[in-house]
Amino acid sequence: MRHVTFLFPGRHIHHMEPRNKTQISEFLLLGFSEDPELQPLIFGLFHSMYLVTVLGNLLIILATISDSHLHTPMYFFLSILSFVDICFTSTSIPKMLVNIQTQSQVITYSGCITQMCFLLLFAGLDDFLLAVMAYDCFVAICHPLHYMVIMNPRFCLLLVLVSSIISILHSILQSLMVLRLSF
Repeated sequence: MRHVTFLFPGRHIHHMEPRNKTQISEFLLLGFSEDPELQPLIFGLFHSMYLVTVLGNLLIILATISDSHLHTPMYFFLSILSFVDICFTSTSIPKMLVNIQTQSQVITYSGCITQMCFLLLFAGLDDFLLAVMAYDCFVAICHPLHYMVIMNPRFCLLLVLVSSIISILHSILQSLMVLRLSF
């Protein structure tokens, strides 16, 4: 409700203007195609791309863990980036696959805000990890003799932790700002 104050000499009169305060409980998602014949093709394409993404990133993680020659800062960051990519794609693709399979076009308001929060979290973390990997390359090229001292395991973990904290705070802030909007 918006308050309007009328000023008269000696007294104030408050008037309330009516405003629609209906709460939205769900959103309607518009898909790629509503043609029932195309739904299996769209489902198959996105399902196969999702599986390739998850399996490819899992292979990168397993390779960096199993081979002791790959226990370096760059491969540590690469395995964290692969994990974040799995999380990023898993925030929206499974819901989309369920919606395609069930012919449902609805997402709840809380589900939408939650999905947006996690998408922002993992997208931001992706960006920060790429910046950390660029810094790792910078140190390797510009300070090769001091590389192992600068990029020690504790500092690498600290870089990932700081990136995670900043991404979490950013996604929560953005989500809280969206919660203040009226739909």
